[in-house]
Amino acid sequence: MKLGFVTDSLGGMGFDELLANAQAMGVEGLEINTCGWSTAPHFKLADMLGKPLAQKDYSAKLADHGLEIISLNANGNPLHPTDPKQGNDLRDTIRVAGEMGIKKVCTMSGLPAGSANDVMPNWVVSSWPPETQDILRYQWEEKLIPFWTEIVALAQENGVEQIALELHGNQCVYNVPSLFKLRDAVGPVIGANLDPSHLFWMGADPLIAAEALGDAVYHVHAKDTFLNAPKQATTSLLENGSLMDIPARSWSYITLGFGHGEEWWRQFCYRLKMGGYDGWLSIEHEDVLLNSLEGLEKSVTLLQNVMPSAAADFKPQDI
Repeated sequence: MKLGFVTDSLGGMGFDELLANAQAMGVEGLEINTCGWSTAPHFKLADMLGKPLAQKDYSAKLADHGLEIISLNANGNPLHPTDPKQGNDLRDTIRVAGEMGIKKVCTMSGLPAGSANDVMPNWVVSSWPPETQDILRYQWEEKLIPFWTEIVALAQENGVEQIALELHGNQCVYNVPSLFKLRDAVGPVIGANLDPSHLFWMGADPLIAAEALGDAVYHVHAKDTFLNAPKQATTSLLENGSLMDIPARSWSYITLGFGHGEEWWRQFCYRLKMGGYDGWLSIEHEDVLLNSLEGLEKSVTLLQNVMPSAAADFKPQDI
């Protein structure tokens, strides 16, 4: 496995300072935010699309620090009913990735409105009342599958081999079954960006999910979640309070090791290997209580201690 991090983890830094810190931490690559819910401080789509000299210079700066581009990250809601820019920026991210020879793009599945007459996204999390099933049919049959059929074709036209969808709440694809449902409909260009932090707060088990996804795991975000049991006991894990008020929340994103210890992350890496994944672990720091650089450094150190990096070579002797 190889270790890197999402550039927005140090979103307050300039690009040169970010590269220097990445090199100092000893990571091997960076996942570059391009659009969506990110202001993309380290990569401007308009300045890169169709501009080979700018692209070459950008890649060279990373190489000068011993870094690879892991993937481009276009996380957002590309199916937002009133904001077509998010979907268009995903398309441009795929085009830029193709121009730069980057084979993987990370994004979200998107969340449409609940009907053609709605103007806000609608995430269905229960089977009742019965109109929820009408919402799901509309979202999947009229919006999600047609959109991703188009996007998969665009990726293939541009030489992008993998689109890794983050299993994330408030998206149509948020767990293992919904990932396979879309993948079955549009093909294996679509795979999972497995981020255990989201599965924790949705009540799933990332260790079992890693095995269940198998070769459909295209990417891994290393992010942890603190489950605040006293709050969870009265509010459940369906939490919509301020992300900045960790004491008041039933769950919060947290630095690796502060929610689940080193032994859990060791098991996670091993389960990934059991399922056939031997790719990147990309840290996504979103802990609002710790300093970003300090938190990222602690996460890097933890993963360096537990992740397998050399090829397996043991087998029983012939006797």
